[in-house]
Amino acid sequence: MLGRSSNIGAALLLAPLLLFLALAYGIPFLGVVKWSFTLPEPGLGQYKALLTDPLVQSVFVRTARICALVTVAAVAAAYAIAYIWVRGTPGQRLAAEYCILVPFWISVLTRAFGWVALLSNQGLINTWLRATGILGEPLALVRNEFGVVVGMTHFLIPFAVFPIASAMRALDERVLLAARGLGASRTRIFWSVFVPMTMPGIIGAALIVFVFALGFFVTPAILGGGRSVMVAELVYLRIFQSPDWGLGAAISITLVVIVGLLTAALFRYLKPSQMAG
Repeated sequence: MLGRSSNIGAALLLAPLLLFLALAYGIPFLGVVKWSFTLPEPGLGQYKALLTDPLVQSVFVRTARICALVTVAAVAAAYAIAYIWVRGTPGQRLAAEYCILVPFWISVLTRAFGWVALLSNQGLINTWLRATGILGEPLALVRNEFGVVVGMTHFLIPFAVFPIASAMRALDERVLLAARGLGASRTRIFWSVFVPMTMPGIIGAALIVFVFALGFFVTPAILGGGRSVMVAELVYLRIFQSPDWGLGAAISITLVVIVGLLTAALFRYLKPSQMAG
């Protein structure tokens, strides 16, 4: 009886939150679903356009390519930072914590314009390379996919650190000691024992980064300069500039479904509590 009353009390406490979510997100989402099937005329025409429109297909392919590159780069960098954070000296751990936490205090817009200041033709990097005589002409580091990948990777590295660090902390040290006792070198222990045992954290981090990257808008819009349009920016263009609300809604629904499937896969490898490291 006590357990039942506790469940009822918990349900009553959650009811206002669930009602708010239903009103704030559920109803607008249903409206977007309706647009995708009714605008400009009822039917599946907008979803057929997703499969036949070369522009839409090229944007989805570009988005998948950029997200894959960002995922590989962010997870690799996050693994190195997490390793130092978990297994480094006290000074190294403090430096790693700064690298992880400070980016959370800086807005995505500020970071994007910071990379523009670094990577543009008149930016710090190109100016220095030309001043030292290394280059005669500036490198094209922004208004392309390279700039988008750099900016997105920088933003997403901290999110990848936590699941990897959590997997590293959960590792049984006795396994590493056993491998060392059997004569394995440090390199062999790292690649044959340490990395495989932290693979759930790597997979979880990769899924987190990929899911976040799919919905990026500000960073690709600023660093891509309209030349590396991703799915989120395409939705904005279809809704606010074309306007083609039906196709924009269909793209949005497709993106939500993809993110939902990837999120379900994420929770197969990682518990929500592990995301906090």
